[in-house]
Amino acid sequence: MLFNSFHFVFFFLIVTSLYYLLPNKYRWLLLLISSCFFYGFFVPIYLLILGFTIVVDYFAGILIEKSVGKKRKQFLILSLVANIGILATFKYYNFFNDILTSFLHVFDIQNHVPYLSILLPIGLSFHTFQAMSYTIEVYRGNQKAEKHFGLYALYVMFFPQLVAGPIERPQNLIHQFYEKHPFRYENISIGLKLMLWGLLKKVVIADRLSVYVNAVYNNAEHHSGVTFMVATVFFAFQIYCDFSGYSDIAIGTAKVLGYDLMKNFNRPYLSKSVAEFWNRWHISLSTWFKDYVYIPLGGNRVAIKRIYLNLLIVFIISGFWHGANWTYIAWGASNGVLLILTMSLKKMEIPFLKNKKLSLIFTPISIGITFILICLTWIFFRANSIHDALMIYQKIGSLEGSLYIPKIRNEIFSLLYSIVAILALITIEVKQEFFKEKFQEIQNRYMIKQISYAMILIIIVLFGVFDGGQFIYFQF
Repeated sequence: MLFNSFHFVFFFLIVTSLYYLLPNKYRWLLLLISSCFFYGFFVPIYLLILGFTIVVDYFAGILIEKSVGKKRKQFLILSLVANIGILATFKYYNFFNDILTSFLHVFDIQNHVPYLSILLPIGLSFHTFQAMSYTIEVYRGNQKAEKHFGLYALYVMFFPQLVAGPIERPQNLIHQFYEKHPFRYENISIGLKLMLWGLLKKVVIADRLSVYVNAVYNNAEHHSGVTFMVATVFFAFQIYCDFSGYSDIAIGTAKVLGYDLMKNFNRPYLSKSVAEFWNRWHISLSTWFKDYVYIPLGGNRVAIKRIYLNLLIVFIISGFWHGANWTYIAWGASNGVLLILTMSLKKMEIPFLKNKKLSLIFTPISIGITFILICLTWIFFRANSIHDALMIYQKIGSLEGSLYIPKIRNEIFSLLYSIVAILALITIEVKQEFFKEKFQEIQNRYMIKQISYAMILIIIVLFGVFDGGQFIYFQF
């Protein structure tokens, strides 16, 4: 079920109403049934996959806690193999089979390993990583094994963040299912406003930008370097508004029900470096890789060359997590290389950067440079193939040709609406970032606040795209 659909509006109203009418002891069951319905709305059969991993990890957690010595590690490995095995089968099997086919072709050998004609379950990577964090934290002794099977299942399937995160940790979420959540106007108000803001980003900005971006990137050979520069900037805002919009709706939905989910985005395009960007973008995934991959590899406790290698490994794995395609691997690797280069430059002694007055001048320059670098890596992410990506880089480098402007009147107006919305979004985020006190003072004025959200609602109704467009990160 999509957050930007009318189905979800009715679903959310019914679930929320029943939730606050039911006694606290039955609410977990309502949420679990609702979550099953929410996920089953896409492809019901894939509930069996979720059910399998839930059963495996539930018993693995109990066995890890009860065991000592090597057995604890064995049960953890069993759990991880089950989770990664499911992920690898559905997401990476055909990718590796393609590699095998190409390799055997060099020796004129035919590959007889069959391909799988199966659809990737929506959000498989997200709930797999959330399930894995549970058994890892139980193994580390940071989380007690959950004995209530229903509550553990709810931890994995909690519908607000089931499909595209935030990827929660058991320490943050499971205990909240035991707590009482009385009806509070403040939670309802905060949650609904956050949902409204997320919906605006999705249906007014992201879905409208996608028309231009798809027209350009899906016909790479027919467009100029100037067009790709514009399309790439548009894609940067499309993916940001699409994914952060989903996160806002997810966090807002949970807040209405009284639950607190972790912040997933923190104005990433106002970052002054690539390292800062990755501390602000998809925070739940970045911290997941930091805690469960980067630190176990040695983190910052090893020699600088090993630190750089560890970072590159993490980013390549992160790229591969996004999809079974060389474009995602190249995207991850390019971000890793950028991060290493910027870290190397940071170690150099640059006197004027230590001067506070001069550093203020270079803040907007740093933000601009960082945004350009991130946009250049987005080309790999959005391109349909490595060949297309390299061609796009070449075209941008030459800056030949004219700017593509849609001929259809509706598409032109759609693009203009998106540009105005982007400028408004940038203005709001700049005020939040650099004029926080003044922005908060304005927000605290009751009438201004109410008028602002009334305007957001009107803008969504007038300019929103309600064709059920899927969120980009559902494919991961």
